[in-house]
Amino acid sequence: MCERENVDPLTANRAHIAVYVRELTSRPSCRGANVVSIDSGSGLANATIQHRLVPVRLFYDFLMKDGQRDSNPVGRGRYTPGRRRGGHERGLVPRLTKLPWIPTEHQRMDVLAVAAEEPVRNRVMLALAYDAALRREELCSLRSDGLDPAHRTLRVRAETTKNRLERVVPYSAPTGVLLSGYLAHRATISRARGPLFLSESRRNHAQPLSLWTWSKVVRRIAHGVAPDRARAVGRVLPAYPRRW
Repeated sequence: MCERENVDPLTANRAHIAVYVRELTSRPSCRGANVVSIDSGSGLANATIQHRLVPVRLFYDFLMKDGQRDSNPVGRGRYTPGRRRGGHERGLVPRLTKLPWIPTEHQRMDVLAVAAEEPVRNRVMLALAYDAALRREELCSLRSDGLDPAHRTLRVRAETTKNRLERVVPYSAPTGVLLSGYLAHRATISRARGPLFLSESRRNHAQPLSLWTWSKVVRRIAHGVAPDRARAVGRVLPAYPRRW
């Protein structure tokens, strides 16, 4: 940006920083088509902009410490005693907390219609992901010895969770019906206790289902719903109702 605007970074002021921030809000993601913003479709996320500004702010902090500048054009939020609303002064770019995207009823029914055509294993995984709010790794790492059908609960092992804490979570009666059907189907693949969800491909037959295989399943369902909204739907697919 400094090269394009013919600005010396050592003498840039707050107006130049504002131009940089404005550019970030309209710059496409460096990952290209792999990342799609559901609401805007362009520009970097608020958290990404915050991350981009940190090294710029630290650069000017260094210049101030080195005696080459008297002030930092980026600035930062700080606590000011006596100010209202907690005494916090907002930084250059406010931190935003985005609410989750909620699909419409029509979008929900589209997903359910596509998911109904999936094999029983995939339908069970979708239902458990919704009932127990499971992340991808937690879902794919479930074990058959962690199930308690009598109480309709399952154990999520600590080593697969994000916070490294084990938990026991319930699942619904409709999911229990699907699960019992899948367990009967699983017995035709392998009767060994261990990973709950197994691959049925010829190359990895009866091996634990990988994270990438499950991602492909979600992507396939998302494309079946709407190819132009595939990634958006794929991000929220586990949150759909359990009316499989």
